[in-house]
Amino acid sequence: MKGKSILGLLLLLAVTIKAQNNEKENINKVLDDWHLAASNADFDSYFSKMTDDGVFIGTDATENWQNAAFKEFSKPYFDKGKAWSFTAVERNVYMNKAGDFAWFDELLDTQMKLCRGSGVMKKENGQWKIAHYVLSIAVPNENVAELIQIKKEKDSLMLLDLKKK
Repeated sequence: MKGKSILGLLLLLAVTIKAQNNEKENINKVLDDWHLAASNADFDSYFSKMTDDGVFIGTDATENWQNAAFKEFSKPYFDKGKAWSFTAVERNVYMNKAGDFAWFDELLDTQMKLCRGSGVMKKENGQWKIAHYVLSIAVPNENVAELIQIKKEKDSLMLLDLKKK
């Protein structure tokens, strides 16, 4: 009897791992298709992969785009056939136990060279959607002091404004 219980538990564990791996493959496909839609300037496909209340955080400190504002900002780029081109070269996907919430990080080959994306996805009506995405430019540690000097003046002014709020 004990052997059957252990065998049943192992079988359940194997099925759970397989299901989670399939979900991670689905998530990877959504993210790859999302990046491809931007490369192809396919506005509808791109935004269909985001939740209605999705957020896109860009590389500039002012870029905290709620979905509607991000659509409005992006539309002219997509209409010109020149959005952006990101290709994941590395990605890690993590999931909650319920299998309806995931988070990820990825290294991207972009027109800005190496960038990092990270985000949150949730399952809506059986489909994975991007709820929150953060894009950042990867800066080698040995270049941080140089970068600080480049952005020092603008950041100082912005910090003054933000601290007044």
